[in-house]
Amino acid sequence: MNLVKLLSCSSVVAMMCFAPQVHAYKVGLSMPTQNEDRWYKEGFALQNRLKNAGFEVELFYGGDVDVDLQNRQLIRLANSGANVLVVGPIDGSAMTDALAVAKSKGIAIISYDRLITGTNAVSYYATFDNEMVGHMQGKYLVDKLNLATTSTPKHIELFYGSLNDNNAKFFWKGAMDELRPYIQSGQAVIKSGQTTPEEVNTPDWSGTEANKRMSDLIDKLGYGPGKTRLDGVLCPADCISEGVLFALKRNGYDSSNMPLVTGQDAVPDALKSIADGEQAMTIYKNPNELCNTIVNMVTRLSKGEPVDINDTSTYDNGAKVVDTYLCEPELIDKSNVSKLLN
Repeated sequence: MNLVKLLSCSSVVAMMCFAPQVHAYKVGLSMPTQNEDRWYKEGFALQNRLKNAGFEVELFYGGDVDVDLQNRQLIRLANSGANVLVVGPIDGSAMTDALAVAKSKGIAIISYDRLITGTNAVSYYATFDNEMVGHMQGKYLVDKLNLATTSTPKHIELFYGSLNDNNAKFFWKGAMDELRPYIQSGQAVIKSGQTTPEEVNTPDWSGTEANKRMSDLIDKLGYGPGKTRLDGVLCPADCISEGVLFALKRNGYDSSNMPLVTGQDAVPDALKSIADGEQAMTIYKNPNELCNTIVNMVTRLSKGEPVDINDTSTYDNGAKVVDTYLCEPELIDKSNVSKLLN
C-alpha cells in the first residue's frame, strides 16, 4: 500500500514537472523619455500598478527622445513574449514598422496619452480630453484678459507643441476655438503675425527651443516692462512655459508684471512658479486616473473581456478610428495650487 502511494505521488510530481507551464500575462511599457519628470514618474508608477495587479511588466524609456531607440525597444518587447504593449510615443507617426512586428504576433497595442498614427496596429487609446485642455487654456486667457469686453486690445503670442505629436493638434484646436474670434475682431493682437503651427511650433517640446523663440520675439518686437506691452502667452505645456518664462524674466519681467502664461502637466517647477505668481495656470492630468484606465484595459484584455471606451469617433489616426477612453483634466492656478504642492 505504501509503495503504491509512493509511486502515485512520484507520478504526480513527474506530471507537474513536465506539464506545460502557464505563462504570466506580460505587459511591455514604452515611455518616450526619462528626462522629463512627468514621463519618468508615470513610467514607474504604471509599472508598479500593473505588477500589483498580477502582471509581468518590462519597462523601457526612449532615452533622450530617441525615436530609433524606442522602435528597437518595441521590437524587442514584441519578440520577448509580450501580450500587450502600452506605448507613449516620441513620434507617433514613426512606429509603423515596429508595431507591424507586434501586430503579426497578435499583440494588443494601447497608445498611451499620445496617439500613434498611420497604422492600424493600434488597438486602443487612453488619454485625457486634449481638445478640452486647449479650450481650458484659451478660455483662461479670454476670461482673465477680459477679451469679450475690453476696450483696449490685448497683446498675446502663441506657442504650439511639437509637430510630430498628434496631441498638439488637439491642444491647438481647443485653444484657437476660444481665441480666434478675438484675434479676428482685433481684441487680441499678435504683433509677431505668427499664427500657424508651422510658424509657432516647438520641436520636441523643448524648453530650450521655446526660450530661443521667446527671446527672439522680445528682441524683434521690443516686449518688456515699460516697453511694448505683452499681456499673455499661450503655451500648451509646462516644458514650453518654462522656456518662455526664463526669457521673460531675463528681460525684466517678474511676478508683479508677468504676462499670463498658460501651461499643462502640473510639473513641480510649474506649480512652484504658479504659487510664486509667475506662471498663470497649468492643467493637471491626474496620472492615477490614466494609470487606472490602463490597468483596467490590460485586465480586461487578459480575461478576453470587452475594453471600456467612451469615444469611438474622435481619434482618427490616418489608418483607422481608434477606440478611446478619455479622462478629464483639471485647471490649476493660484486659487487652488496649494492642493498639489508638497
